[in-house]
Amino acid sequence: MLAFVTVGSTRFDALVEAVISESVLSTLRDSGYDRLILQRGNSVIDSSEELIGESCTIQRHGVDVEIWRFKPSIQVQCEQADLVISHAGSGTILDVLRLGKPLIVVPNPTLMDNHQEELASALQILGHLKATSIQDLASTIASFEPRNLVPFPPFDGTKFSKLVDEEMGFI
Repeated sequence: MLAFVTVGSTRFDALVEAVISESVLSTLRDSGYDRLILQRGNSVIDSSEELIGESCTIQRHGVDVEIWRFKPSIQVQCEQADLVISHAGSGTILDVLRLGKPLIVVPNPTLMDNHQEELASALQILGHLKATSIQDLASTIASFEPRNLVPFPPFDGTKFSKLVDEEMGFI
């Protein structure tokens, strides 16, 4: 099974380091994941010289790990993944939820405002995803049950156009 991790275009060193740690990789392996793709963005990896380049593939703690910085799109990786672990960026969350993929989000606590935490919390309350912290990532993966997630509703553009029409006084 494949787990895909993305930090988007930001820098989220703590999530990148956590994902390639022994505790998280061992938990992924024990949960049936034998492959991990990590999109690290601008994050810096302190673990090993071999992980500093633009991309690499390693085998660590029983998991085949592919690491790269950026690609034009992460659509293919999201579609192929059995689990997505992501920063709590709104664009990434919506893309993954619209694909119907199980999603664990880790809000970045270093950001100035608390928008990632607020969004993650709201969507977790609605049952669409699981939110966690860096410290609890391994235990969250171990206890994660995708079957308990509530499917995200499909996009309905008519709601927005109706809202605009109402605001403009057309209806």
